[in-house]
Amino acid sequence: MTGEEGVEEKREERAARTIAVKHGIEFKLWIDEKYFVDDRDVPFSDPRKYPDVFTSYRKAVEPLRDAPRKTLATPKSLPAPPDVVPPQKEPFSMPDNYDDVVAALLKPLEQKPMLDNIAPFPKDTKSAMPFEGGSKAGHHRIQHLIGSGSMTKYKDTRNGLLGLDFSTKLSAWLALGCITARQLLDFEEGRDDQYKGTEGYGKGENKGTAAVRFELLWRDYMRLCTRKFGPRLFEIGGFRNDDSYPWKTPGRENPEVQEALQRFLNGTTGMGLIDASQRELYHTGYTSNRARQNVASYLAKHLGINWKLGAEWYECQLSDYDLSNNWGNWQYVAGVGNDPRGEARVFNPVKQAFDYDHQGDYVKAWVEELRGLSEPQEIFQVHKASPEKAKDLGLEGSVMVEKPLKKIEFRVGAKGGRGGGKYGGSSRGGARGRGRGGNHNHANGKHERKRTEDKATQCNGSHPIPVR
Repeated sequence: MTGEEGVEEKREERAARTIAVKHGIEFKLWIDEKYFVDDRDVPFSDPRKYPDVFTSYRKAVEPLRDAPRKTLATPKSLPAPPDVVPPQKEPFSMPDNYDDVVAALLKPLEQKPMLDNIAPFPKDTKSAMPFEGGSKAGHHRIQHLIGSGSMTKYKDTRNGLLGLDFSTKLSAWLALGCITARQLLDFEEGRDDQYKGTEGYGKGENKGTAAVRFELLWRDYMRLCTRKFGPRLFEIGGFRNDDSYPWKTPGRENPEVQEALQRFLNGTTGMGLIDASQRELYHTGYTSNRARQNVASYLAKHLGINWKLGAEWYECQLSDYDLSNNWGNWQYVAGVGNDPRGEARVFNPVKQAFDYDHQGDYVKAWVEELRGLSEPQEIFQVHKASPEKAKDLGLEGSVMVEKPLKKIEFRVGAKGGRGGGKYGGSSRGGARGRGRGGNHNHANGKHERKRTEDKATQCNGSHPIPVR
C-alpha cells in the first residue's frame, strides 16, 4: 500500500494494517515517490513547521530542485496476479477483463447522467486531453513534449485553452503514479541520447523547464500542506480557519442559490469562459489551468457560493484529480487557503477571456450555440448581443441571454485605471457585495472586510497550479 496524506486515505491505511496484523500478514506501506523533492530530503522534520506560504517553501528547497533523487530502477519482474477471482454474491459480479471493467464503471453514469440538462458534446470540437492512461502512454507523452520542443516553450504557451501541446498535460499520469516528477527533466543535462538535436538538450535549465520545475514544486507543496493541516483541507474556513464569510449554500431555503449552482454546473451562466470550461470538463474530464482558476474565482468570489461545492464537483469530474492539489487550490482561489493575497485575488472572467481567448475561439468551440457570434464582447457575455441577433441564433428566451448570473461591465482598450494592462473594465458589484470580500458587517464585532477595488476586480495574476 502506498502512503497518502488525506484523512480518509489515512483511515483506510489504518484499517488495512489492522486486518493484516490480525491475520498474521505482513503490512508494507510504501513511500509515495512520484513527487519531485523526496519527503526524506525536505528540510523540515516537523510538519507543523512547514511554511504557510509557497515562496518560503520554494526558497528552502531551491538547492534540491536542481538535483532530485534518481528514479528507481525498473524491476526485472513483478509478482504474478492471483490465479482465482473470488466469487461474488448476487447481484454483484467481478469483471475479469478490461472491457467489462470499463462497462461496469460507466453503467451507473449511462443509466443516470450526473447532469440532466447538459449540452451535448459540440460538433467538430476535439478534447485537449485525448490521451490513454498507463505508464507507457505517460512516457510517450514525455518523449513527445521534449522531442517537439514543447517542454522548452512551456512558459510561453502554458496559458493556452485549445490544442494538445500548450501545456504538458502530464497531470493525470502524475496523479495516478504512472510517471514521477523526477522523470521529466533529465534531457537538460544531456543524459539521454534520444533527445540529441532537440532544442535545449544538454544546455541545462531554460525558462520552459524552469517553469515546469516551479509547478512541480507547487504540487509537492500542496501535499505537504495536507500533511500539516489535515482535516482543515476540507473545512469551509480552510487552512486559515476563516469562518467569517457567510457563504451561500443551496437548499430549500435558498432556491435561487440552488438554481445558480445548477446553471454553473451545466455551463449556462451566461459568462462565456466559465460556461465553456464547465462543458469541457463534463465531456472530457479536463479543463486548462487558466480556466480552472477563473471557474473557481467565479463561483467563490463573484457568486459567493460555498467553494467546497466547486471542489467536490472537480473531484467528481477531473481525470487528473489529485486530493491535495484540487482542494488546496480551491482554497487558494477562494481566499481561505495559503494565498498571501487571500480574498483580494479575484479573476475578472471577461478580461481573462480577452487576454487568453482573443476572438472567442475556445468559448465557441465548447458553447456551440454561440458560434454565430463574431464580436468577442458578445461571445464572452452573450446578454450583450442585440435581441435581433439573439433571435436569429435561436437564443431568444435563453437564460444565458435573459438572466445571466453575473453581469460584468467591461471596456475594451481602456488604458490604466481600474482595468489595468491591455484591457479595462470593472466587475460592478462582482467582487464586492455578492461576491467574496467587500464590506460585510458581522455581529461578532462587526468585522469589516476591505480591499482595493482595482485589485479585487481586475486581477490578471496567476498562481502556480500542478503541471497540466
